[in-house]
Amino acid sequence: MTCLFCEIPDERIIAQNEFCYAIRDGFPVTPLHSLIIPKRHVVTYFDLSDEEVLACNDLMRQLKNSMLAEDDLIDGFNIGMNAGEMAGQTIFHCHIHLIPRRRGDVENPRGGIRHLIPGKGFYKAPE
Repeated sequence: MTCLFCEIPDERIIAQNEFCYAIRDGFPVTPLHSLIIPKRHVVTYFDLSDEEVLACNDLMRQLKNSMLAEDDLIDGFNIGMNAGEMAGQTIFHCHIHLIPRRRGDVENPRGGIRHLIPGKGFYKAPE
């Protein structure tokens, strides 16, 4: 069986280093939503070597900086990974989502990724 991320055309790659590359997400949550993908075929983040983790982090920071330079409306970022089918992973090649956020892109951003499970995003913080 072929792997989508093992066969990405070079023209889709927006940045890369020795161990990983980045592309824009094909189904972006927000404008400039990008994926950081290890070059070696591994299923989840937990399968990455230490060198690959560092390379992914370096590329993610590079992308963050280029996004901020391109769009001054970006106020924050969500970073996400789905590790395993029950976590929502549909492409079984590790990839990290870097999703730029802008004021007003949702009514209330509080809770961020906690909204993955309905009803868990908004909670009362201890006083």
